[in-house]
Amino acid sequence: MFKTNYKLVLASASPRRKELLAMLSLPFDITTSEVEETSVQATTMQDYVKGVALLKTRDVAKKAPNATIIGADTIVVYDDELLHKPKNREEAISHLLRLSGKHHAVMTAVAIIEPDGNETTFVEETTVVFHHLSRELIEAYVDSGDPFDKAGGYGIQTAGTLLVKRIEGDYNNVVGLPLAALFTQLVALNIIQFAKE
Repeated sequence: MFKTNYKLVLASASPRRKELLAMLSLPFDITTSEVEETSVQATTMQDYVKGVALLKTRDVAKKAPNATIIGADTIVVYDDELLHKPKNREEAISHLLRLSGKHHAVMTAVAIIEPDGNETTFVEETTVVFHHLSRELIEAYVDSGDPFDKAGGYGIQTAGTLLVKRIEGDYNNVVGLPLAALFTQLVALNIIQFAKE
């Protein structure tokens, strides 16, 4: 269906991003970055998430020359505040109590670095609305261990889906990679072509 003349590298250790990118049925390698995300300073949430995605992608671009690098970073924003991956049980419970019955934004920034150094970035935003959550449900979910490696303290593709009333926007963006928008961008850059029979 699709073809590419480029060596593709996903700059992420996320199994969720790996699964999503694999849907394009194109070969790719995975190389993870070793950067310190907290080093990024920005005035807006969009600039921050874009900065982190670029930092990670540039780091991998140094390790994988002559490849097209695709990197991403996902954040959860509530009331103009970043809800990062919870460090402990109390923080996970606190995140979910704040999100209960409310809507929040999930932003994923994607950075594409081509072999010639050309950089393309974009940010996809999805609105997520939570049910009113009982303390009992929150504690049971937190005790499952699921929230700790996830921005905002929940995963929409795991049991965290039980917390979500509805979303407005791209579901895959909440999982961690806005695949349709990424595909459109890769086609526009002529990195992906349509394979003729």
